[in-house]
Amino acid sequence: MRIPQTAPKLRDLMAEVKQPERMMELISRTREAKNQRHYLHWDKLRRYTPPPGVSHREWWMVQKFSRMDALKPIPLKDKAQNPFQFAVTELVMEELHQIDLGAGGVVSIPEPITNPQTRDRYLVRSLMEEAITSSQLEGAVTTREVAKEMIRSGRKPRDNSEQMILNNYVTMLRIRELKTSALSPELVFLIHRLVTEKTLDDPTAAGRFRRSDEKRVVGDDFGQVFHDPPPAEELTERMAAMCAFANGQTPGYFVHPAVRAVILHFWLAYDHPFVDGNGRTARALFYWAMLHNNYWLFEFVSISNILRKAPVKYGRSFLYTETDDNDLTYFIIAQTQVIRRAIRELHAYIERKTAELKDVESHVRALDLFNHRQVEILRNALKHPGQRYTFSSHQKSHNVVYQTARTDLLDLGKRGVLDKRKKGKQMVFVAPADLSERLLKLEKESGA
Repeated sequence: MRIPQTAPKLRDLMAEVKQPERMMELISRTREAKNQRHYLHWDKLRRYTPPPGVSHREWWMVQKFSRMDALKPIPLKDKAQNPFQFAVTELVMEELHQIDLGAGGVVSIPEPITNPQTRDRYLVRSLMEEAITSSQLEGAVTTREVAKEMIRSGRKPRDNSEQMILNNYVTMLRIRELKTSALSPELVFLIHRLVTEKTLDDPTAAGRFRRSDEKRVVGDDFGQVFHDPPPAEELTERMAAMCAFANGQTPGYFVHPAVRAVILHFWLAYDHPFVDGNGRTARALFYWAMLHNNYWLFEFVSISNILRKAPVKYGRSFLYTETDDNDLTYFIIAQTQVIRRAIRELHAYIERKTAELKDVESHVRALDLFNHRQVEILRNALKHPGQRYTFSSHQKSHNVVYQTARTDLLDLGKRGVLDKRKKGKQMVFVAPADLSERLLKLEKESGA
């Protein structure tokens, strides 16, 4: 990844304009710049053709003028004690509105997630997805199939990559429990210990600040440094300020909860308070913030899955902020778009699975292996994994004699489409999570 060219300072650009009339002419273009939808960084803008009669540097000055009134400072400061700032552009407002509709309320929430009998299947899928892709962003190389098998089977990790993934999975589960707690340094340290368990060269570095002799920079394999974080001596004060911000105590004006969560993500990554695991901790804090502010759908959403598909864009949004007067708007735009896309992908996934379910239902009806009562059980079982059926419940549901109900269920158990179990003296038949796969396999074997 290439470091973007640092944006010219507004004071330097103004000093270049010698005639007052020219300055007034450029200022008059500010309204036009405010109406632009895109929030271009200097590194991009300098590659485009400027408006007629305006140089690139003058064009950039107009952009800076148009953004001045909207920018608001936050307590996060850079190493020179200059505050970071952000603006809520029209594009961000639009994204936030869609996030509010799609992740905080009940509008268009897919039924499988509101259904208590199916929601856990989607929850586990999301937690695994986030655990795997967040680890892959940090260099984990285990395949998704192997990682999922490890989590589902409960076996111990075989290498560092699998340990990272398991740690992330455990962390996401714990964040669901911690979402009502206020953020504190102790909670941040706990999250860091969870994500770094058994993965650090120095195990004592888990859950504590990096020391002055453990300076870390963010860079690539070729020695290029992208970020040199603040000194270790400032971390205690910085962490206290970050927690106050996360808990809504600062600043003295309203910050949309999703924007606050995005800034918290950036803040931890910027301060880089730990020897390792900063990226995973930052993303975990983002999830804490969203759930803390009642964006309950984020139990099912994976942002790392989106970030992994465009890691350069993710990294560049950090660099744009640091190379243009600490303007967090670049990072906020990028991350709100990621959030929106993650929500859309969740809806698309559920729609796809719902369509597959309907397809399987049509196959079930087409199979001559089952009678109409058994078909009804299977249709219900497809929608409700884990559902339990007994001879008595089936008898009552279909108004048949006990022997008929017994024959129906024993046949379904024999064919392997329901799991037969003993609960005390009672026989219980349970709908398996992989019922659709079992039915399709049975269809192929029967030649239907």
